Amino acid sequence: MEPSRRKLLLLVVYVITNLSLQVRGWTGEIHGRVVCDVCGDSSVGPEDHVLQGAEVAVLCITKSGEVLNYQAFTNSKGIYRVAETMPESDRWDACLARPISSFHEHCTRLGDNNSGVKFSYKHPSGYSHTVRPFVYRPTNVPTYCI
Repeated sequence: MEPSRRKLLLLVVYVITNLSLQVRGWTGEIHGRVVCDVCGDSSVGPEDHVLQGAEVAVLCITKSGEVLNYQAFTNSKGIYRVAETMPESDRWDACLARPISSFHEHCTRLGDNNSGVKFSYKHPSGYSHTVRPFVYRPTNVPTYCI
């Protein structure tokens, strides 16, 4: 290969490499759990269970000032998850996760201090933030709890 073509090829490789490093993606994840506090005693016991199908909203503000609104539902393990890949300059800065509803037949009353959780998202790409569990209670506490 002649020297001028080789220099041109090296220059092209250098430019492509630098451009790909500047447009880096960032991935974040937020997850948490929704549970039913069957006895309404604010402690986890054998009678308590996770809630499948509970709805959770997650609102995030990015470093560029954009507001992103996510909707998630819990799986069979009571876990909801929100994940996004975006440019590093647009990554999440602060978020609010809040329970919306429980579709469980008996456990539909939102527990105390469960209006939402605000947090800063300072994790590097590929890491996740765990939100404390959201708790629902039954309208009528079962007699075995009294």
